[in-house]
Amino acid sequence: MRADPDGGAGGAASKKADVGRISISGVGKVFNAGGENEVVALDGVSLEVSPGEMVSLVGPSGCGKSTLLRLVAGLETPSSGGLALDGQPIEGPHHERGLVFQEHSLFPWLNVRGNIASGLKARKVYDRENNDVDEYIRLVGLEGFEKSYPHQLSGGMAQRASLARSFINHPKVLLLDEPFGALDAFTRMQMQDELLRIWEERSTTMLLVTHDVDEAIFLSDRVVIMTPRPGRIGNIIEIRLPRPRLRNNEEILRLRGRLLEILNFAKRPDELSYYL
Repeated sequence: MRADPDGGAGGAASKKADVGRISISGVGKVFNAGGENEVVALDGVSLEVSPGEMVSLVGPSGCGKSTLLRLVAGLETPSSGGLALDGQPIEGPHHERGLVFQEHSLFPWLNVRGNIASGLKARKVYDRENNDVDEYIRLVGLEGFEKSYPHQLSGGMAQRASLARSFINHPKVLLLDEPFGALDAFTRMQMQDELLRIWEERSTTMLLVTHDVDEAIFLSDRVVIMTPRPGRIGNIIEIRLPRPRLRNNEEILRLRGRLLEILNFAKRPDELSYYL
C-alpha cells in the first residue's frame, strides 16, 4: 500500500470532532472457507479512517469493496484481522454505524415521516426524540412530503429519506454502498451536493463505495483504490482540494486521469464507462 498525496489545500477531516475513527487491521474475508468454491474476497486489508473524514473505496467489480463496507457495518464477520470503531471492536450491527444502500430500502407501508422515525421506534427512544423527525425532514429538504409514501417519491427524494433515516440515529459513521448509482446524472450530482452539505453540518465520518471516479474525487478527502480479488489496498490518493469544488476544475480532471491510470483502464476504453 502506498499513500499518494495529490491536489492542493488540505481536506476537511481536521475540522471534525474526535469521534468516528474506523480502524481496520489486517482484515481478510473468505467465503465458503475450505469448500470447493472457496472465494478469498479480502486479504490483509488495513486502513485508518479519521474522525469526520470522507473516504471513498474504488476498484474493479468483485474486489471486495462492498464486503469491506459490510464488515464495518457488522453485517459480516472477518475471517482474519479485526475492525474497531473508536477503539471498540465491531462485533455486529449497531446504530452508531448507519448504512445506506444503492436502492433506498424504505418500508413501502410507511410514509416519509414513518420511515425516518422507524429507527427511533426500533431503539425505543421515539417518545424522547420524536422532535428530531421534523429536523431531519428539513435537513434533507423533504418538507411538504412527510405524508408521501415511497412509491410517490422520485429516486432522489427516496434517497434523501434514506439519508435522514440513517442520520436521525446520530451515527458516528455513515457507510454508503453506491448510494446514488441508480439515479440519473443530474439527480446524482444534486445528491452529491446534498451529502456534502449534510456532512459539513453533521461532521459524520463517511465511508463510500463507488464505481464513479468523478464522484470519488468530488466528495472525498482520500480515495482508496483496491486491487482485483483478492481485494487489497493498492493505493491511496489524498484529494487536497479546497471545498466547494468545481466539477470542471483542471486539478479534478488531472486527478481523474491519475486514478484511471492506476486502475489500468487508460488503454481499455470499452470498460472506462464503468468508472465515469
